[in-house]
Order: sequence, then structure tokens, then C-alpha cells
Amino acid sequence: MREQPTTERSAGKWFAGMLAAVVNLAFIAFLVFSVTWQNRKLEPVTVELYAPPSPAKTEPAPQPQPPPEPAKPLPEPSKPPPEPPKPSPEPPKPAPKVEPPAPSKAEIELKAKQEKAERERQEKERKEAEKREADKREAEKKKQEEKRLAEVRERQAREEAALKAQAERERVAVAQAAARATAAEQAKAIDDYIRRIQAKIKGNVVLPPDIAGNPEAIFDVVQLPTGEIIDVQLRKSSGVRAYDEAVQRAIQKSSPLPRPDRPELFQRSLTLKFRPLD
Repeated sequence: MREQPTTERSAGKWFAGMLAAVVNLAFIAFLVFSVTWQNRKLEPVTVELYAPPSPAKTEPAPQPQPPPEPAKPLPEPSKPPPEPPKPSPEPPKPAPKVEPPAPSKAEIELKAKQEKAERERQEKERKEAEKREADKREAEKKKQEEKRLAEVRERQAREEAALKAQAERERVAVAQAAARATAAEQAKAIDDYIRRIQAKIKGNVVLPPDIAGNPEAIFDVVQLPTGEIIDVQLRKSSGVRAYDEAVQRAIQKSSPLPRPDRPELFQRSLTLKFRPLD
């Protein structure tokens, strides 16, 4: 009765050993394949599996054994000791400073040339900006000077125009005054010339008797430049016929009439007025 279980355990161990051998062979084949698959052509791996031997004939079931004794209660597990405090993590170490490689002589010379060119460019831009600013100030100064000169010229032109206008007004005033003086002198000379003619004619008038009042007779006389009378006409009668005829005879008797002191005062036609009491 006790030998049968032993045989079953032996058969199970043998099956487990075979299965483990197959698994190990498969694992080894997988490792070899993973290492050599790039260099060697894959070859098929054949694994032979063997079925376990058929079990022996079934024996009648063993008699039931008495129930096992109830398990004793396990003691309560003791509490684990408290974990020690974890040490604080160390601060990360700074990365080592990597010194850049020293520049070569060509790089130094190239950098110096670039810096020099940059300084020259900046200096050139500064000078150009200063020149533009100076030109701008000069143009503004020139513009202000031109504006000032234009204002001066305009003021001078106004002053000259005012002076010319004043001179013209003065000239016109002088001319007018001279003309008035000349006209007055000429009028005075003509009056003197007429009075001399009238005086000569009155000296030849024979007044009629019994003239009432002081009547006026006006005559138009035409003469030559020599003073000779060529025509006498009565323009306005005095109302006394005898007086009118006496004056007309006196005019004709006075030819030639007195001539003016200046030739320009000569008048061909004269209008002469006569009154007996003047």
C-alpha cells in the first residue's frame, strides 16, 4: 500500500526534470540565436518533446483518514522596529569647469581686425552724423540770415518808397506853390498891363455932361502884338449912349495900346471895363 505513492512521485520528478531540460535547452538556443543572428544565417532549431509514460493502472482509492486536528492559533507577530531616519541626500557636486581652449594667433589677429573695423565704422558714422548736424545748423543759420537780410531789404525798400513819396509830395507842393506864385505874379502882371491900357484910354475919354451915377460899359478889343487896335465891340452898354460912344472913340484914339513888360503876357483879345467915376 505505501509503494504506490512512491512510484507516482518518481514519475512526476522524471517528468519535471525532462520539462526543465527542454526549457533550459530552449533558453540556451534563444541566447545563441540572439548573439549570432546578425553574423550567421538563421537555422531552424528542432526540439523533441517526449510525452510522459502512461500511469499505471488505477488502484482503488485509499481509505479516508481521520480529519486533521484544528490548527492552533498563531501568535501575534511582533511589531517591526521603527525604521532609522534616512540620511539627507548629498547636494549635487558642481560640474567641473571646463576651460575653453586658448585662441590661436590667427583667431586673435582676425578678432583684432574685426574690432578695428567695427571701431572705424562707428567713428565714420559718428563723423557723418556730426557733419550732417553741422550742415543742418549751417543751413538753418543761412536760412535765418537770408530771412534777416530779406527783412532788412524789405524795410529799406519801404523806407525808400516812403522817402520817395515824401520827396514827391514835397516836389508837388513846391511846384504847386511855384505855380501859385507864378500864377499870382502873372495875374498881377496882367492886371498891371490891363490897368495901363485902361489908364491910357481913360485919358482920352471926353465925358458927356450930366451923367447920373457911375454906370459901367464893357468893350471887347482885338489888337495886334504891336498894340495897334483892329476891332472894338461894345459887349455891355452903360445905359448912357453918349458915355458909350465917348469911351469907344477914346479906345480907337489910344491905338497903339501899351505893350506888356514880358511877351508871354500879351493877349490878343481884351475885355475892358469903364466907369466914369473910377
